[in-house]
Amino acid sequence: MTTKADLIKKEKLDRQIMALRVAKEFQDGNTVNLGIGIPTLAANFIPAGREVVFHSENGVMGYGEITLPGEGDLDLVNASGQTVKPAPGMCFFTHDESFAIVRGGFLDISVMGAYQVSEKGDLANYMIPERQVGTIGGAMDLAFGAKKLIIAMNHITKDGNYRIVKKCNYEITAPQCVDLIVTDIAVIEVTKKGLVLKEVAPGWTPEEVQLLTEPKLIVAPDCHDIELM
Repeated sequence: MTTKADLIKKEKLDRQIMALRVAKEFQDGNTVNLGIGIPTLAANFIPAGREVVFHSENGVMGYGEITLPGEGDLDLVNASGQTVKPAPGMCFFTHDESFAIVRGGFLDISVMGAYQVSEKGDLANYMIPERQVGTIGGAMDLAFGAKKLIIAMNHITKDGNYRIVKKCNYEITAPQCVDLIVTDIAVIEVTKKGLVLKEVAPGWTPEEVQLLTEPKLIVAPDCHDIELM
């Protein structure tokens, strides 16, 4: 019988593959904000011929892929502080104008990391209680300002604790705001009926994903392996 301990050690998707799956959600013409960590990697996986306009709250719109180490302009960075390539039509603006874009509802998608997501789509991503340190930045604005919020994170903590929980016990960034969760073992949609398991990592089963998820999952009738193309 497979146990939770067995699954903690089981092979999972790496950060690059997770970012590639996130990028599949971007449609031609979308305006997208990529948060710190795994989300910023998604800028590297836009198919040729598809135009996606990336926004960063530090005041840039329309940047491109992350540059190779040692390349790039140190004044042109994404949310993770990584240098990025300039793109045709790229523009710059002040911090207040950047947040006007967010708060004005002009973003199609926001992608962020998280410490916890609840079964109702509550987001906790800026404070770990035991550390008593956290910077919320523009997370509250991005959680509500974008038309769709995608969370990209590891499914469980390094200690094997749940990240997808019945109720967040970390400080809430914003309530009932998450639409889709992409993890290293699954893709889960947040709906009014509950969390719907849409895709699983190759070699994983819905039952195994459930063992690492605190709330009860609704397995979609067409649940299948994560598709990357």
